[in-house]
Amino acid sequence: MSERFGGIVWLIRQRALYVAIVLWLLLCGAGLLISRHTPSYRGLVVGSSRYLVLVVLMFGLVALLTRKRPVPDLAQRAPEGSIARRETLAMWAYVAVVMVAGRLIGQHLFGEGIAMHLNGSLVGATRVQSPTEVYTWGAYNGILLALIPYVVFRMRGYSNQQLNLKSANLKSDVLVIVVVLAFSAGMDMMGPNIFQLTRHQQLVGGLLSFWLHLFGTDLPVMIVIYSILMPRYFKLFSPMTAYLLGAVSYPTMHIFESGTRYDSILAAALSLTFVYLLFIPAGLMKSFLTWRTGNAWVHVWAYHAISPHVTVDTRLIVSDFKIR
Repeated sequence: MSERFGGIVWLIRQRALYVAIVLWLLLCGAGLLISRHTPSYRGLVVGSSRYLVLVVLMFGLVALLTRKRPVPDLAQRAPEGSIARRETLAMWAYVAVVMVAGRLIGQHLFGEGIAMHLNGSLVGATRVQSPTEVYTWGAYNGILLALIPYVVFRMRGYSNQQLNLKSANLKSDVLVIVVVLAFSAGMDMMGPNIFQLTRHQQLVGGLLSFWLHLFGTDLPVMIVIYSILMPRYFKLFSPMTAYLLGAVSYPTMHIFESGTRYDSILAAALSLTFVYLLFIPAGLMKSFLTWRTGNAWVHVWAYHAISPHVTVDTRLIVSDFKIR
């Protein structure tokens, strides 16, 4: 890789990297402090840190697979600075309104807010959701956080390439997808997974889980962060800072996950610590895949839609829809 993208000399010069490391250590420290009263946070800190090591290993694997590819200039895909700034702020304002409204609407209709993930995704369910609730979740997120933003930005004149939705090297992208997916799915097999279900549950539940999660979380994350915001981050900030903003945007879209509370300062601190510890490693990987390939679809197929939302979350869908 070129020094501009990720050579050792380039990397050690990035102040944003050191700031990110310090913030991660502070976050882990907060998690360990909380664990004095909530023991599960110690496991979360340890598990997230271990997973971060695996993510770094996947960085190296992707860098090796793409070593002969030029690095896409994502900043070139964004408008000039002042427009990029306005669009970034407007996008986040819109997302905030949708997220808060989803929280309130979901609590009114179902007793729990509409979040980026279903209750029980990855971490275990605390309640069984009705099919109506699950369909509402998928439609709400898919329409408001994927379809509408995509249509609006296309109407503003941005091409699919400018939105990171067109491959510049399909053969290389497919190779990255296959290798990363194999790595990630292999990790999924170390815990509860789809192969612990019956054949009928695997087929019916797996297909249902794929489509529901595609619209409910995969496409919204891809469109909002890695199609729209990430090129604008690269226009407004240095490459490393833009990459890290893309990574931290992922947990930020999950601050209203099931079980989070914001009715007191302590509850908010606990909720935010949980969300950022849990989702930052995945955000780093998704951001890296998009930065290196310039194709937001790569992270969807390599590290989201199938693993973990089919390999792991099929069990959740089977339970919610009572598939036998």
